[in-house]
Amino acid sequence: MFVTGDAAGRPNSARNAESAAGIGSPEGRRIRFGVVEDDDDVGDALVEVLEEYGYRAERKTRGADLLLGHRNYDAVILDLGLPDGDGLDILRKLREVSSVPVVVLTARDDERSVVRGLRIGADDYLVKPPRVAELIARLEAVVRRANPIDHAGADRVVVTGDVRVDLGAREVTVGDSRVDLTQKEFELVEVLVGRPGCAVSREMLMDQVWGDAFLAVSRSLDVHISTLRHKLGRPGLITTIRGFGYRWGS
Repeated sequence: MFVTGDAAGRPNSARNAESAAGIGSPEGRRIRFGVVEDDDDVGDALVEVLEEYGYRAERKTRGADLLLGHRNYDAVILDLGLPDGDGLDILRKLREVSSVPVVVLTARDDERSVVRGLRIGADDYLVKPPRVAELIARLEAVVRRANPIDHAGADRVVVTGDVRVDLGAREVTVGDSRVDLTQKEFELVEVLVGRPGCAVSREMLMDQVWGDAFLAVSRSLDVHISTLRHKLGRPGLITTIRGFGYRWGS
């Protein structure tokens, strides 16, 4: 499963603790990796080595399981040869709703597959068999990039014209007036201002606010956006991108 003769080898207890302490989730808990691999030997070996390094790991065998459970993971190891579809197609669907870091781990070593994987949205691409230390280092790197240290933290404020969004205080003001928003309305604002000037898909909004990107009825999103626009009173602040989603600002 892994390249033999890896200088780093399997971790001893000291290295184990050092690695696990090296990165953490935004909530301070242990990092949890999702392993999407249908081969029992490979999947079990990956889970074992991740746990030896002090991380939590959960294995899934189908791409559909990842699409339903991606919110449970801080990063994902994704094989491309899955029983329910090509891993690249799974990755494409995942990127419609989530930015969870993904490291592709596959036997496909041709340039076309590597380029496609990275362009579709993989954060890194490794060919089997990997070196243990390199795999762990690359996983830690994608998690760090996804969760940069922000000393401003919860004090972040986003200003668009005379609209001020205080993410720490969970408060929105227009001019000098505070706008009274429901929890769901503020969460929509939070997702939109996280990507100012960029279109955010309906699926991503439903996933991050309602926890389900594939709601059979998405009318609730439209109603909340309509109410939000009315409360903000700034035409053009939230733009509809026909057939896709919404955008905050210009």
